[in-house]
Amino acid sequence: METQKSQKRNKIIYWIFTLWVSLGMVSTAIVQLMKHQDEVQNFTKLGYPLYLMTIIGIWKILGVIAILIPKTPLLKEWAYAGFTFVMSGAVISHLIVGDPFGTTFPALLLLILVLISWYFRPADRKIIS
Repeated sequence: METQKSQKRNKIIYWIFTLWVSLGMVSTAIVQLMKHQDEVQNFTKLGYPLYLMTIIGIWKILGVIAILIPKTPLLKEWAYAGFTFVMSGAVISHLIVGDPFGTTFPALLLLILVLISWYFRPADRKIIS
C-alpha cells in the first residue's frame, strides 16, 4: 500500500510531467496549425501530406484538454494513447529517414514525458476495473 508521502511525491511528479507534456503538445500544435516553414519542411522530408499537420495539431490540443480536465478517465486514456501513437510514430519516422539525433530528440522527449505522466497519474484519473 502506498504511503501518504509516496502518494504526494507521485502527484507532484504527475503534475510536473503533465504540465511539461501539455506545454510541449500545445506549442508543437501551434507550430503545426500555423504551418511554420520549418515544420512544413519537416513533414515534407518525412513524406507526410501537409494536411496532416492540421489534423495532428487539432488532436494535440484536444488531447491536452482531455488530460487536464478533471474526471473523464476513459477520455484521458484515449488522449494518452493518441499522444503515444503520434510521438512514437514521429520517432520512428525520423529514424527511418535517417535524421540525426538532434532532430529526433524532441519527439523522443515528448514520448518519454507522455509515458511518465501516464504512469504517475493519480487514482482518480485512472480507469478502475
